[in-house]
Amino acid sequence: MKIHELTPALDSNKAVKRIGRGHGSGNGKTAGKGHKGQNARSGGGVRIGFEGGQMPLARRIPKRGFNNIFATKYAIVNVSDLNKFKDGTVVDTELLVASGLVKKVYDGVKILGNGDLSAKLTVKAAKFSQSAIEKIEKAGGKAEVM
Repeated sequence: MKIHELTPALDSNKAVKRIGRGHGSGNGKTAGKGHKGQNARSGGGVRIGFEGGQMPLARRIPKRGFNNIFATKYAIVNVSDLNKFKDGTVVDTELLVASGLVKKVYDGVKILGNGDLSAKLTVKAAKFSQSAIEKIEKAGGKAEVM
C-alpha cells in the first residue's frame, strides 16, 4: 500500500449539513429551527442548567460539609489480616491485591496495627501506623516504606 492509496474508513467522513440553502436542500426556509420561539432566534436557546425559571437543581439541593478532592486515600489493611501469609513472605501491594485483602489500591496501602501478628514477614507499603511497625518488628519481620 502506498500513501496515495490510503482512504478514510467507510462513513468516517460525514458531509456537513448545509442549512438555510433553499427548499430543495430539505433544510431551507426556517433551517430546521421550526417557527418562531426562543430556539429560533439568533441568540436562541437557554444556558446549561436553566430550568425555565424554576429553581435549578444545583441550587435546590442542600450543601453540607467539604470534600477534599486532593486528599491522599489509602487502602487499609490490618496487621491481623497479614497472618494468612507464611513466614518469610515479602508482602507488597501486588500480593495484597492478588490475595484479595485489597480490592482497590487508591494512592497506596496503609498498614494499621489492629490485632496481632504471628508470622515473620517483610511488609512493603506506602504508609504504616506506629503500632503496626512495632507489631511487625516484634514478630521478627521488617516494615519497609515504599
